[in-house]
Amino acid sequence: MEERKSLSIKGNDKIKGIICILLAAFGFSLMTFFVRISGDLPTMQKAFFRNAVAAVVVLVPILKSKEKFHVHEKCAPDIFFRCLFGTSGLICNFYAIDRLPIADANMLNKLSPFFAIIASIFILKEIPSTFDWITTIIAFIGALFIVRPTGGFEMIPALAGVYGGMGAGIAYTFVRKLGKKGERTEIIVFCFSIFSSLVTAPFLIFDYHPMTGRQLLFLILAGVFASLGQFGITTAYKFAPAKEISVFDYTQVIFAAILGFMILGEVPVWMSVAGYVLIIGVAVVRWHKARTDKT
Repeated sequence: MEERKSLSIKGNDKIKGIICILLAAFGFSLMTFFVRISGDLPTMQKAFFRNAVAAVVVLVPILKSKEKFHVHEKCAPDIFFRCLFGTSGLICNFYAIDRLPIADANMLNKLSPFFAIIASIFILKEIPSTFDWITTIIAFIGALFIVRPTGGFEMIPALAGVYGGMGAGIAYTFVRKLGKKGERTEIIVFCFSIFSSLVTAPFLIFDYHPMTGRQLLFLILAGVFASLGQFGITTAYKFAPAKEISVFDYTQVIFAAILGFMILGEVPVWMSVAGYVLIIGVAVVRWHKARTDKT
């Protein structure tokens, strides 16, 4: 009886985890959408407002906690590198969002788990298996279908999108390291948001573009939905392990493609679709293998 009850609780937790990760994917896709429709504004200006809003949102639970704002000394270097790679990746991702179909930009950003496999060798001293290497190579082949290398300047936004995925992958690897050290999620998110705001703020002095009330609203909404995404994905992994639910994070690309098609009139070219299939396909295979290995 108790075993059945335990299985039922685990099943409910998994459902909650899936719901949270779907909400996170929807939140991040809306962040991408609002960044795009905020118009012809500098990338740094968009990044500043996205992170400044997120910093305010995450400050609330920190102030309510008993520890308030406290960074463990042993975690400081890892938090710095998480912020450095996360910020540079976010800036490149925003640059790509403004210049690529939003589904393409989202898909290139979803290369992050595969970059994390490589980053884990150096940061966590984890040696990838042959299966890890094969799926990573296939994912990068899928990225080539989206980037479509030509050697011209027109591929710069796509390369920026790839770096966005790499920066995010390295940053997430440092987040894993910080999690093992016991650092609080809200502190990691807050430090990242403040760091990104401080990095992008000086650019507003030299290249600030006046915004309409509508543009400001869109950037505020981008920050709000980014916070939803960050909290959603963090909460999801508290309910269920990544190997059971991580594949649902790729619904972000589907949400972005729907928004791009229905509102922006964007139709992905066949090569981009082929890239989506390869990258999402190997993600599904990895998810299935992780679940099979567990059982």
